[in-house]
Amino acid sequence: MTGIPESHPRYLSLVTRERLVEMMHRGIVSEAGLIAHGRGEAFDYLIGERTNDFAAEAERAGVAALLLAEKPVVSVNGNAAALAGKELIDLAGLMGARMEVNLFHRTEERVDNIVRYLESLGGREILGPEPNAKIPGLEHARGLCHSDGIYSADVVLVPLEDGDRAKALKKMGKTVITIDLNPLSRTAKTADITIVDNITRAVPNMAKLAEKMCRSSADELRDILKRYDNGTVLRSALACIGRNARISGEWRM
Repeated sequence: MTGIPESHPRYLSLVTRERLVEMMHRGIVSEAGLIAHGRGEAFDYLIGERTNDFAAEAERAGVAALLLAEKPVVSVNGNAAALAGKELIDLAGLMGARMEVNLFHRTEERVDNIVRYLESLGGREILGPEPNAKIPGLEHARGLCHSDGIYSADVVLVPLEDGDRAKALKKMGKTVITIDLNPLSRTAKTADITIVDNITRAVPNMAKLAEKMCRSSADELRDILKRYDNGTVLRSALACIGRNARISGEWRM
């Protein structure tokens, strides 16, 4: 880490960037992951760098779906591990969910690096190495997965996901929950529940909700999902971006 003063107005953003660069050198984040983070950071500006009501609603629905799941799985890529590895481990523990490392830019060395890193944070029995199944319709190594993990899951949390894989998981009949700052992405429009929020805020929010909602009845959780509409959430996110863009434009004038 460089000596970034805490008084800097973009301190958290700059520290996060430095962390991702460090994780790239450790073989956890890919070079392309740095580009993806920059794109996400731009959308975070546009939603006001906070958890909006539409994101909080989606986070609540996501927790309800995971708690109702018979076989929930949390999918982790390099950026997710670097940005919220410990928080994802905590959330998976609250949900009784398996964790599986699944990568777009996959090498077995990077999978092993991420698994070891998550284990250093307290993760246990993390799937990823030596996959024994394949997501139908996906070419290349990104379709590789585990029969005891993503392949047989009924609900999958896939933060910072690739759109094609989200579509393929939906075709398999799975409930897909994603965390995606871009409400226009293929993933955001494909998922059953799209959380338009920064993963560094969304996952801790979901863990806090899970601690409370685990005491809810199945009927109460089903009612949350029944009232949830992902299209409305995405439209609300776009409206928020439009308002913030107009305010920014007026300020410049």
